[in-house]
Amino acid sequence: MTLVILGALAFSIVLPISGQAAEVYDVITKVAVFVLFFGYGARLSGQEVLAGIRHWRLHIVILLCTFVIFPLLGAPLLLLPDGFVSEPVLIGLVFLCLVPSTVQSSINMTSLAGGNIPAAMISATTSNVLGVVLTPLLVMLMLPTSGSGFSWQIALDVFVQLLLPFILGQISRIVTAKFMARNKARLKLLDQLVIVLIVYGAFSGMFATGMWRQLGLTDLLVTLGFTLPLLALMLWFTWKFASWMKFDRKDKIAVMFCGTKKSLVTGVPIAAVMFPAATVGMIVVPLMVYHQAQILVSSMLAARLAASAPNED
Repeated sequence: MTLVILGALAFSIVLPISGQAAEVYDVITKVAVFVLFFGYGARLSGQEVLAGIRHWRLHIVILLCTFVIFPLLGAPLLLLPDGFVSEPVLIGLVFLCLVPSTVQSSINMTSLAGGNIPAAMISATTSNVLGVVLTPLLVMLMLPTSGSGFSWQIALDVFVQLLLPFILGQISRIVTAKFMARNKARLKLLDQLVIVLIVYGAFSGMFATGMWRQLGLTDLLVTLGFTLPLLALMLWFTWKFASWMKFDRKDKIAVMFCGTKKSLVTGVPIAAVMFPAATVGMIVVPLMVYHQAQILVSSMLAARLAASAPNED
């Protein structure tokens, strides 16, 4: 998936879409986002959610890390002096802190490291479901440039493009559950295609309008200087927090991998809904940098935890 996303990014540089074609593509993207979140709703079993509620302390810790600790760490960025970093990148750095956790990566890394897989599955899924509401709400509260505070139009867009299709997907499980279960691999490919469409559209807007020229060396250094230490800090914090909560090793692994992840799959569509099309490309740059870093670091960390498992209590 990472290579495919990078391919879409490269294609947007070579052949960006603009003009009337961009307007048509924007409509296609909105339809694709609707389909994406409908699929999320159709695949999420109500029974799976109910079965995981019992481990409520673990879920609360992960949700606190995702929707409280991360936003608190991002909030001081809003105090940076004007002109220190370009506005879209600044918005993107804060937006990164407001995005929900990943699902697939959280579960995969937890599994590889020998953690609590069912808990990771429920927590990561719950984070994504709540993120459909909480992330846009946090954006409207913390980033006035996205709509000068709370906007009913933005709220309506979020509901129509994100929450409504998810609800419809849940309702459709009456007739689609078996189909979804039989076609997981094909549906995964469809998800990836939708994300590629969104990434291409987002970065096309950036390159077609020349906004990429605003991404200076300072923007890049600030992005790297914030995202990489942020990942390291949260990996340390989640493990220590879980230890303080007296969770066992399997639960600590689930907390660490679910509580530090940020979803490109969910974050990019939300950004496409919340922000002007021409700025989305730059806004999601910090999220993409963090996303690539978390995959690399988490893979190595999970392998190390798996190797050390027999020697741990």
